[in-house]
Amino acid sequence: MIIVDLRFSHDGVSKIFIISFILNSHSAKANNSCIDLFTVTTRAAYACACSQILAWGEGHGLALPAIQPVHVAAWVEKLGQQLTTVRMLFDWLVVGQIVPSNPAANVRGPSHVVNTGKTAMPTRDEAKALLAGIPTDALIGLRDRALVATLLYIFSHVSAMLGMRVEDYYPVGKQWWLRRREKGAKEHAMAANPVLQGYLDAYIEAAGIAGERKCPLFRSGAKGSGQLTNKAMSRAGVYRMIQRRPEATGLDTRIGCHSWRARGITAYLKNGGLLEHAQQMAVHARASTTKLYDRRCEAVSAEEVGKIWLHRKCREPQTKGP
Repeated sequence: MIIVDLRFSHDGVSKIFIISFILNSHSAKANNSCIDLFTVTTRAAYACACSQILAWGEGHGLALPAIQPVHVAAWVEKLGQQLTTVRMLFDWLVVGQIVPSNPAANVRGPSHVVNTGKTAMPTRDEAKALLAGIPTDALIGLRDRALVATLLYIFSHVSAMLGMRVEDYYPVGKQWWLRRREKGAKEHAMAANPVLQGYLDAYIEAAGIAGERKCPLFRSGAKGSGQLTNKAMSRAGVYRMIQRRPEATGLDTRIGCHSWRARGITAYLKNGGLLEHAQQMAVHARASTTKLYDRRCEAVSAEEVGKIWLHRKCREPQTKGP
């Protein structure tokens, strides 16, 4: 039996791990090594993928040291799971002297070529309509508008944005900046767009949180009161809000939190921005990752589709003169 219970703080970085692997052998030692591994990587997806292969192995009667390359290959081929994560897990177990070798080291994964991202992105008009359609006569509406604009204008992951404190919105001269902490504890500061600055100022003033510098910037709402708590919003709460707002404004595109990152990067590049600058703002290690968010080609494809004709247009007959 394998039990994995993960609890995360609102900034998306794991704070508490209760990981109990009850294995046929080496259970206590393996348990301690896995806790160390996930404390270092601090990513929920890694823990889930690792628990899946261990559960799969146990279901086939395989103890941890008995897992061989052929078993890893069969697991990857059948379930299409994350081979890189499993390699990392067994590398860590080899270092901890739990297993003698890494059975995933020589396993080849399936061919996977991605040229464009799969995240649905709202059109320019849809994005404008959604921001304009959020009611700002209540504090929750001001918060939601500022939150969506932050995802849009600084190309942030939702976890990094929810980890921001009030003090992470600060002035340098007359320009206001936003500081966030992305994956791998990468701290990144970026100037706030004037539109975003206006939304944030209105929200912070209405919430009265300017003096609470160490508290979360985007806070959850108290049920039924229309007021905010002292706790940061959860990722699930942001997702529910992102789903609710488009439905209220009649948007057709089904979007999520990541959709706003794609919309922001595409708008920046379409307006003449440089790919390397977009890469820096999005805190991407490779430009190829930033290109996945560039959806300018989708507009070109839509225009070109209209040129597909099966029959030529008939010309009107010309009449001869007298």
